Formats: sequence, C-alpha cells, structure tokens
Amino acid sequence: MMTAHPERDQIQLANVLSAVGNPLRLCIVRVLADGCEHTCGSIVDGVPKSNLTHHYRVLRDAGIIWQRVSGRETLQSLRREDLDARFPGLLDAVLAAARSETEDPFAEIAR
Repeated sequence: MMTAHPERDQIQLANVLSAVGNPLRLCIVRVLADGCEHTCGSIVDGVPKSNLTHHYRVLRDAGIIWQRVSGRETLQSLRREDLDARFPGLLDAVLAAARSETEDPFAEIAR
C-alpha cells in the first residue's frame, strides 16, 4: 500500500536535496523530466525491483515524484509544478548540473 504524497507546502528543501544527492535517484529524476509518466521498470534497467522500490519511495516522500497505481503497474511522474512553485529554479539547476556532468544518465551507475 502506498503512503500519501506530501502536500506542496510540506516539501522540504533538505529532503529534496538529500533525495537527488543519490546518483540513481538523480538519474530517475532526469528521465522523469521529460514530463511523461513512466512505469517502474521502464526507467532503469539492471537494478533489482526491491532497490528501485526504495528509491521511488524516497523520491515520493521527498515530494519529487507522483506515484499512481494503474492496474498492475505503478506510474511515476515528476512533480515539476510543485517543485517550481516551492523552490523556483531549483529543479532546472539540478537538472542542468546533472546534464553537464554526463550525457548518459546511467553511465555513473553502470560503473
């Protein structure tokens, strides 16, 4: 059972920064920045489902992603509107810095 997502005003900067400080979670955010919903297994290959579940929970609890159940799948999407309203420019800065570090979002994880 999925816990509730934090309301916009409950999103804390320290939690957001801590969540995207992990390379795998940052890669997930980079993929979700396309504005589409993605299934759990379509974002990252080669990572055990139990590990991904943990990382998605951290991102959800930090207020970075929305999760919704659709049939047998859980869909993830970025809470861009909420993050931009709460911390203007933060998400764009994080994504720009991540892009400048590597063009392949999964290169660091594959090592």
